[in-house]
Amino acid sequence: MTKFTVITITYNAEKVLERTLQSVLTQTYEDVEHLIIDGASKDKTLALAEAYKKASDDSGQGHKVIIKSEPDEGIYDAMNKGLTQASGDYIVFMNAGDFFPQDDTLEEIAHRCHLNELPSAELPAVLYGNTDIVDGEGRYLHPRRLQPPAKLTWHSFRHGMLVCHQAFYARTDIAKNIQYDMQYRYSADVDWCIRVMKEADRLGLPLYNINKVVANYTEEGATTLHHHESLRERYRVMVQHYGRVSTFLMHCWFAVRSVISR
Repeated sequence: MTKFTVITITYNAEKVLERTLQSVLTQTYEDVEHLIIDGASKDKTLALAEAYKKASDDSGQGHKVIIKSEPDEGIYDAMNKGLTQASGDYIVFMNAGDFFPQDDTLEEIAHRCHLNELPSAELPAVLYGNTDIVDGEGRYLHPRRLQPPAKLTWHSFRHGMLVCHQAFYARTDIAKNIQYDMQYRYSADVDWCIRVMKEADRLGLPLYNINKVVANYTEEGATTLHHHESLRERYRVMVQHYGRVSTFLMHCWFAVRSVISR
Protein backbone atom coordinates (compact mmCIF):
# COMPACT_ATOMS: atom_id res chain seq x y z
CA MET A 1 0.00 0.00 0.00
CA THR A 2 1.35 3.41 -0.96
CA LYS A 3 2.31 5.43 2.10
CA PHE A 4 1.96 9.19 2.46
CA THR A 5 4.25 11.24 4.67
CA VAL A 6 2.65 14.52 5.72
CA ILE A 7 5.12 17.04 7.15
CA THR A 8 3.91 19.92 9.28
CA ILE A 9 6.34 22.68 10.24
CA THR A 10 5.43 24.57 13.41
CA TYR A 11 6.69 27.41 15.56
CA ASN A 12 4.41 29.08 18.11
CA ALA A 13 1.45 27.96 16.01
CA GLU A 14 -1.17 27.31 18.69
CA LYS A 15 -3.73 29.62 17.04
CA VAL A 16 -3.85 27.77 13.71
CA LEU A 17 -2.43 24.29 14.29
CA GLU A 18 -5.58 22.52 15.45
CA ARG A 19 -7.32 22.58 12.06
CA THR A 20 -4.20 21.14 10.41
CA LEU A 21 -3.95 18.30 12.91
CA GLN A 22 -7.66 17.49 12.73
CA SER A 23 -7.55 17.33 8.95
CA VAL A 24 -4.83 14.67 9.12
CA LEU A 25 -6.43 12.81 12.02
CA THR A 26 -9.70 12.38 10.12
CA GLN A 27 -8.13 11.16 6.87
CA THR A 28 -9.75 7.85 5.95
CA TYR A 29 -6.63 6.60 4.17
CA GLU A 30 -4.81 4.18 6.47
CA ASP A 31 -1.11 4.37 5.64
CA VAL A 32 -0.17 7.87 6.77
CA GLU A 33 2.97 9.07 8.54
CA HIS A 34 2.69 12.54 10.07
CA LEU A 35 5.93 14.29 10.98
CA ILE A 36 5.54 17.41 13.11
CA ILE A 37 8.80 19.35 12.97
CA ASP A 38 8.72 22.07 15.60
CA GLY A 39 11.22 24.87 16.10
CA ALA A 40 11.16 24.76 19.92
CA SER A 41 7.84 26.57 20.34
CA LYS A 42 7.23 28.52 23.53
CA ASP A 43 3.42 28.50 23.42
CA LYS A 44 0.95 25.58 23.53
CA THR A 45 1.97 24.16 20.14
CA LEU A 46 3.70 21.10 21.58
CA ALA A 47 0.85 20.39 24.01
CA LEU A 48 -1.57 20.41 21.06
CA ALA A 49 0.74 18.13 19.08
CA GLU A 50 1.09 15.65 21.95
CA ALA A 51 -2.68 15.56 22.52
CA TYR A 52 -3.15 14.98 18.80
CA LYS A 53 -0.59 12.14 18.81
CA LYS A 54 -2.45 10.43 21.64
CA ALA A 55 -5.79 10.84 19.85
CA SER A 56 -4.26 9.42 16.68
CA ASP A 57 -2.70 6.47 18.51
CA ASP A 58 -5.99 5.74 20.29
CA SER A 59 -8.03 5.91 17.08
CA GLY A 60 -6.60 2.68 15.69
CA GLN A 61 -6.42 4.15 12.17
CA GLY A 62 -2.83 3.10 11.64
CA HIS A 63 -1.52 6.65 11.30
CA LYS A 64 1.95 7.12 12.74
CA VAL A 65 2.66 10.51 14.37
CA ILE A 66 6.23 11.60 15.11
CA ILE A 67 7.00 14.87 16.90
CA LYS A 68 10.44 16.49 16.84
CA SER A 69 11.07 19.81 18.58
CA GLU A 70 14.39 21.64 18.57
CA PRO A 71 15.73 25.04 17.49
CA ASP A 72 16.24 25.43 13.75
CA GLU A 73 17.48 27.97 11.25
CA GLY A 74 14.09 28.75 9.78
CA ILE A 75 11.29 27.03 7.91
CA TYR A 76 13.44 25.56 5.13
CA ASP A 77 15.89 24.09 7.61
CA ALA A 78 12.91 22.46 9.32
CA MET A 79 11.65 21.18 5.97
CA ASN A 80 15.04 19.60 5.28
CA LYS A 81 14.81 17.83 8.64
CA GLY A 82 11.41 16.52 7.60
CA LEU A 83 12.77 15.27 4.29
CA THR A 84 15.51 13.37 6.09
CA GLN A 85 13.08 11.60 8.42
CA ALA A 86 10.29 10.79 5.95
CA SER A 87 9.64 7.10 5.26
CA GLY A 88 6.55 7.23 3.02
CA ASP A 89 6.36 6.76 -0.75
CA TYR A 90 5.17 10.37 -1.20
CA ILE A 91 5.87 13.47 0.80
CA VAL A 92 3.67 16.55 1.14
CA PHE A 93 4.09 19.63 3.31
CA MET A 94 0.92 20.68 5.13
CA ASN A 95 2.11 23.44 7.42
CA ALA A 96 0.39 24.90 10.47
CA GLY A 97 -2.84 26.57 9.37
CA ASP A 98 -3.12 24.63 6.10
CA PHE A 99 -5.39 21.59 5.85
CA PHE A 100 -6.89 18.90 3.67
CA PRO A 101 -10.28 19.95 2.26
CA GLN A 102 -12.00 16.60 2.86
CA ASP A 103 -11.60 13.54 5.08
CA ASP A 104 -11.04 11.33 2.03
CA THR A 105 -8.54 13.61 0.23
CA LEU A 106 -5.59 11.18 0.50
CA GLU A 107 -7.81 8.20 -0.31
CA GLU A 108 -9.12 9.99 -3.40
CA ILE A 109 -5.58 10.87 -4.52
CA ALA A 110 -4.50 7.25 -4.22
CA HIS A 111 -7.59 6.14 -6.16
CA ARG A 112 -7.37 8.73 -8.96
CA CYS A 113 -3.64 8.13 -9.48
CA HIS A 114 -3.95 4.31 -9.26
CA LEU A 115 -1.12 4.34 -6.73
CA ASN A 116 -1.86 0.98 -5.18
CA GLU A 117 -1.95 -0.74 -8.57
CA LEU A 118 1.58 0.26 -9.63
CA PRO A 119 5.00 -1.13 -8.72
CA SER A 120 6.95 1.40 -6.64
CA ALA A 121 9.44 1.99 -9.46
CA GLU A 122 6.62 3.07 -11.78
CA LEU A 123 4.94 5.54 -9.44
CA PRO A 124 4.71 9.09 -10.85
CA ALA A 125 7.46 11.40 -9.64
CA VAL A 126 4.95 14.10 -8.69
CA LEU A 127 1.23 14.22 -7.99
CA TYR A 128 -0.27 17.70 -8.14
CA GLY A 129 -3.66 19.29 -7.68
CA ASN A 130 -5.61 22.48 -7.06
CA THR A 131 -5.65 24.74 -4.01
CA ASP A 132 -8.23 26.91 -2.30
CA ILE A 133 -7.27 29.97 -0.24
CA VAL A 134 -8.63 30.37 3.31
CA ASP A 135 -8.34 33.20 5.82
CA GLY A 136 -6.68 33.13 9.24
CA GLU A 137 -9.76 31.45 10.71
CA GLY A 138 -9.76 28.71 8.07
CA ARG A 139 -12.74 30.13 6.17
CA TYR A 140 -12.87 29.71 2.40
CA LEU A 141 -12.00 32.85 0.43
CA HIS A 142 -11.44 31.87 -3.21
CA PRO A 143 -9.56 29.46 -5.48
CA ARG A 144 -5.84 30.12 -5.76
CA ARG A 145 -5.23 32.63 -8.55
CA LEU A 146 -2.59 30.53 -10.30
CA GLN A 147 -4.02 27.20 -11.41
CA PRO A 148 -2.14 24.00 -12.36
CA PRO A 149 -1.82 23.28 -16.07
CA ALA A 150 -3.33 20.12 -17.50
CA LYS A 151 0.18 18.86 -18.19
CA LEU A 152 2.90 20.05 -15.81
CA THR A 153 6.61 20.12 -16.63
CA TRP A 154 9.53 21.91 -14.98
CA HIS A 155 9.24 24.55 -17.72
CA SER A 156 5.71 25.41 -16.50
CA PHE A 157 6.99 27.44 -13.56
CA ARG A 158 8.34 30.04 -15.99
CA HIS A 159 4.80 31.38 -15.74
CA GLY A 160 4.88 31.48 -11.93
CA MET A 161 4.43 28.85 -9.24
CA LEU A 162 1.41 27.23 -10.88
CA VAL A 163 1.13 24.53 -8.21
CA CYS A 164 0.95 25.45 -4.55
CA HIS A 165 3.61 23.78 -2.40
CA GLN A 166 0.89 22.11 -0.29
CA ALA A 167 -0.62 20.56 -3.43
CA PHE A 168 2.69 19.16 -4.68
CA TYR A 169 3.32 15.52 -3.73
CA ALA A 170 6.87 14.41 -4.50
CA ARG A 171 8.09 10.83 -4.54
CA THR A 172 10.16 10.53 -1.39
CA ASP A 173 13.07 8.66 -2.96
CA ILE A 174 13.52 11.66 -5.28
CA ALA A 175 12.75 14.36 -2.71
CA LYS A 176 15.24 13.07 -0.14
CA ASN A 177 18.10 13.79 -2.54
CA ILE A 178 16.98 17.38 -3.18
CA GLN A 179 17.35 19.61 -0.15
CA TYR A 180 15.79 23.05 0.19
CA ASP A 181 18.38 25.70 -0.68
CA MET A 182 19.00 27.71 2.48
CA GLN A 183 20.23 30.75 0.54
CA TYR A 184 16.54 31.56 -0.04
CA ARG A 185 14.47 32.82 2.90
CA TYR A 186 11.03 32.89 1.23
CA SER A 187 11.20 31.10 -2.14
CA ALA A 188 13.20 27.91 -1.60
CA ASP A 189 9.94 26.00 -2.14
CA VAL A 190 9.71 27.29 -5.72
CA ASP A 191 13.31 26.29 -6.40
CA TRP A 192 12.78 22.88 -4.77
CA CYS A 193 9.69 22.07 -6.83
CA ILE A 194 11.50 22.99 -10.06
CA ARG A 195 14.48 20.81 -9.15
CA VAL A 196 12.20 17.87 -8.26
CA MET A 197 10.48 18.20 -11.65
CA LYS A 198 13.83 18.46 -13.44
CA GLU A 199 14.90 15.21 -11.81
CA ALA A 200 11.61 13.60 -12.83
CA ASP A 201 12.31 14.66 -16.41
CA ARG A 202 15.82 13.22 -16.23
CA LEU A 203 14.45 9.90 -14.96
CA GLY A 204 11.63 9.85 -17.51
CA LEU A 205 8.94 9.70 -14.82
CA PRO A 206 5.49 11.30 -15.27
CA LEU A 207 3.86 14.12 -13.30
CA TYR A 208 0.22 13.27 -12.59
CA ASN A 209 -2.61 15.81 -12.42
CA ILE A 210 -5.05 14.85 -9.65
CA ASN A 211 -7.69 17.26 -11.05
CA LYS A 212 -9.05 18.00 -7.60
CA VAL A 213 -8.64 20.53 -4.81
CA VAL A 214 -6.21 18.79 -2.46
CA ALA A 215 -5.16 21.64 -0.13
CA ASN A 216 -6.56 24.64 1.69
CA TYR A 217 -3.82 27.22 2.05
CA THR A 218 -3.89 29.91 4.72
CA GLU A 219 -3.31 33.31 3.15
CA GLU A 220 -1.31 34.67 6.07
CA GLY A 221 1.79 32.53 5.53
CA ALA A 222 5.39 33.80 5.63
CA THR A 223 5.51 34.34 1.87
CA THR A 224 2.35 36.47 1.98
CA LEU A 225 3.65 38.56 4.87
CA HIS A 226 6.96 39.18 3.06
CA HIS A 227 5.52 39.53 -0.41
CA HIS A 228 8.07 41.92 -1.95
CA GLU A 229 11.09 40.03 -0.63
CA SER A 230 9.54 36.82 -1.91
CA LEU A 231 9.04 38.27 -5.40
CA ARG A 232 12.67 39.37 -5.57
CA GLU A 233 13.83 35.90 -4.55
CA ARG A 234 11.51 34.25 -7.04
CA TYR A 235 13.05 36.35 -9.79
CA ARG A 236 16.48 35.01 -8.78
CA VAL A 237 15.13 31.46 -8.82
CA MET A 238 13.69 31.98 -12.31
CA VAL A 239 16.98 33.37 -13.61
CA GLN A 240 18.82 30.38 -12.21
CA HIS A 241 16.56 27.84 -13.93
CA TYR A 242 15.32 29.62 -17.07
CA GLY A 243 17.99 32.18 -17.86
CA ARG A 244 18.21 35.95 -17.50
CA VAL A 245 16.70 36.96 -20.86
CA SER A 246 13.78 34.55 -20.71
CA THR A 247 12.99 35.60 -17.14
CA PHE A 248 13.14 39.31 -17.96
CA LEU A 249 10.83 38.93 -20.97
CA MET A 250 8.38 36.81 -19.00
CA HIS A 251 8.20 39.41 -16.22
CA CYS A 252 7.58 42.13 -18.80
CA TRP A 253 4.58 40.07 -19.91
CA PHE A 254 3.47 39.71 -16.27
CA ALA A 255 3.48 43.52 -15.98
CA VAL A 256 1.50 43.99 -19.20
CA ARG A 257 -1.00 41.30 -18.17
CA SER A 258 -1.49 42.99 -14.80
CA VAL A 259 -2.35 46.31 -16.48
CA ILE A 260 -4.72 44.67 -18.98
CA SER A 261 -6.60 42.75 -16.27
CA ARG A 262 -7.39 45.87 -14.20
